[in-house]
Amino acid sequence: MKTYKIALLPGDGIGRDVTDAAWAVLEKASSAAGFTLSGTSYPWSCDYYLQHGSMMPADGIDILKSFDAILLGAVGWPAKVPDSVSLHGLLLPIRKAFVQYANIRPHRLLPGVQGPLKADGFDILCIRENTEGEYSGAGGRVHQGTDDEVAVETSIFTRKGVERILRFGFEQARARRGKLASVTKSNAQKYTMVFWDEITQALAVEFPDVEVTSYHIDAMAARMVMVPQSLDVVVASNLFGDILTDLGAAIQGGLGFAASANINPDRTAPSMFEPVHGSAPDIAHLGIANPIAAIWSGAMMLDHLGEEAAARDVMAAIEATTARGIGAIPGKDKTDTITTAVLSALGQ
Repeated sequence: MKTYKIALLPGDGIGRDVTDAAWAVLEKASSAAGFTLSGTSYPWSCDYYLQHGSMMPADGIDILKSFDAILLGAVGWPAKVPDSVSLHGLLLPIRKAFVQYANIRPHRLLPGVQGPLKADGFDILCIRENTEGEYSGAGGRVHQGTDDEVAVETSIFTRKGVERILRFGFEQARARRGKLASVTKSNAQKYTMVFWDEITQALAVEFPDVEVTSYHIDAMAARMVMVPQSLDVVVASNLFGDILTDLGAAIQGGLGFAASANINPDRTAPSMFEPVHGSAPDIAHLGIANPIAAIWSGAMMLDHLGEEAAARDVMAAIEATTARGIGAIPGKDKTDTITTAVLSALGQ
């Protein structure tokens, strides 16, 4: 029987609740499909930081290298640890160390879920560059605390980094409905974003079967609200992709449905799967977090591991659950109620 080693990083707040829920569903799905998931949990979190002075141990990356995939709950608790510390101490180092340069986020309405828009027929796959761009961390501050203080943040765009994320986007579009939207702000950012546009057009020659359109970020934000059904695959830089995917979560009914995957397409290191709703400290430990985004992220993990049938089973169970109205309305159902319903729907 095939066994996959999974590192579990529940993290902070509701991350622990939704990771437990997702793991229960994934274990049942794997058992039914004839393979095994072997999970090892690590307590790396803001509480860990307060105890040890770091978000993970010095050999944390080396520890994670031996796993087939990573399932993350949520990172952050601003009242305890600044987000700039928690993010740069755990999530971003993992993404960069394992070259998880493709952040994938699906946006569509699940059955029974009512979004804020009149449109209900959209199916958007947002692909965000995940390792460089605006979140490269290049910069600094001088003369801190004085009237002469200066802060500099430099975006880093490499030809390799831009080309590989765009090529990944083209390949995803070719496998879906053949439409790619490339997002920049090249009218204002005349170096990095023009560079991105040029590489988009150069790669388009290799994919004559894909319809390519370049949008400015502001126009894309409007399009996602006004005509989301016109979009298929959307590719953007780290910052723009971050913003657009939160908008995507909003139009699909809320952050409780926002699944994501941090992919190493070359499979030279483990990929990481996470819901993107954050740790939600205000509802932590209340048992009311919606686990669907975490379970959906788990389905994406199974698909990445090559267990496509099990992934489809999990998604079918999610859809059967929301179609019954369970988990479809934010705040209506308890975490355990939704999890039990998904578990019951598996295999039916």
